[in-house]
Amino acid sequence: MKDKVAFVVIRYGQNMNGGAEQHCRMLAERLVTHYDVEILTTCVKDYVKGTNELPEGEEWIDDILVRRFPVAPIQPELHKEYERNAKVSRRLRKHLYQLGLLKFVASIHPKWTYNAEVEHKYMQSHPLYSPTLVSYVQNYKGKYKAIIPITMVYPPVYYAALYAAEKAILIPTMHYEGSTFRSIQTDVFTRVAYVGFNTTAEEQLAKNIFGNRMSPHGIISVGIEDSVDADWKVTKEKYNLPEEYLLFVGRIDKGKLDHIIQYYLDYKKKYSGSSLKLVLVGGLFSETFRHPDIFYTGFVSETEKYAIIQHAKVFVNPSKFESLSLILLEGMSRGKAMLVNGKCAVLKEHCIKSDGAAFYYKGKRDFISKLNRIESSDELRVEMGRKGREYVAANYNWKIIMDRLKKAIEAI
Repeated sequence: MKDKVAFVVIRYGQNMNGGAEQHCRMLAERLVTHYDVEILTTCVKDYVKGTNELPEGEEWIDDILVRRFPVAPIQPELHKEYERNAKVSRRLRKHLYQLGLLKFVASIHPKWTYNAEVEHKYMQSHPLYSPTLVSYVQNYKGKYKAIIPITMVYPPVYYAALYAAEKAILIPTMHYEGSTFRSIQTDVFTRVAYVGFNTTAEEQLAKNIFGNRMSPHGIISVGIEDSVDADWKVTKEKYNLPEEYLLFVGRIDKGKLDHIIQYYLDYKKKYSGSSLKLVLVGGLFSETFRHPDIFYTGFVSETEKYAIIQHAKVFVNPSKFESLSLILLEGMSRGKAMLVNGKCAVLKEHCIKSDGAAFYYKGKRDFISKLNRIESSDELRVEMGRKGREYVAANYNWKIIMDRLKKAIEAI
């Protein structure tokens, strides 16, 4: 009889496009030959609305038992007040981090309780808090060899790691943002069985925040899928796609897109002869910007996504907040020239380690200059593509990734 392993993630299911959801699915599907795998998740389909759209209960998806629990925040009407009051502690810790002192303080005083009560009220009043999911973890954690919470900022994931710390392999997918500095995070990062990071940049960020008293940790990461493309002619016609385009794939919201639309429009003003359009692929979580050179597809299937990636001239990731960027690695694996936000340490690390498979930009002028350089040189794009394929093959091999994860599970 195989041991049971449970992943905890905020959303799970078909047609869920998001880094954490895809990350969870790829790891879970590859563990089923070794363990009985379950997913503990919520009934939420749209993380922005945060409402229970999927049925509560059990569902089987690709030999994996998915248990869905409704979100039901406690005192949601006070959430904004708790959010304001909870900022004090994280600002203090962030200030210590910016002074380069936090890792030394954390090594002496690893667990912080300052303002923790308010931070817990903030988490439990959050629209995505699920008390029944948290109770399930508390009551049934003994059934599982390991529990793997993914993306620490979401309340059910945080509490799963907290209440099953002795058998939790936390995959935090953390980046430099306010929530990372909450006092209550110290309780998790110093108690879980193992912390599995996606990149060395993410791991170093955690070391600088939680010090040398952090739980055992290392890189687990994730591999890149072998993929099949949809028919290009059909896909192109279906979404009315242009011949040459700069591509963004991900959630269409302000946090992910950041400045990219304005940067692109300024690029077109400077290089009016450019035939490069902007194609935005992904679920719409903010208002669209109307312009004849900007194309929105909405949600697409996986095979359609890969076909659209394959025919892009340049691929962009403007996010400042990444712990890995699966979509960047997918683009690299297909030999695409990549342009990314240099304000994100993880994306910058990919650029450097890949020896220039991706370029990073520091601001608008740098973006315009580098996009023009990539667009105007076939030779450069081919060279960047070659380096990208080599980088992904060497660093994101599935056997290496799964051996790391299984080793962490068996160590519990």
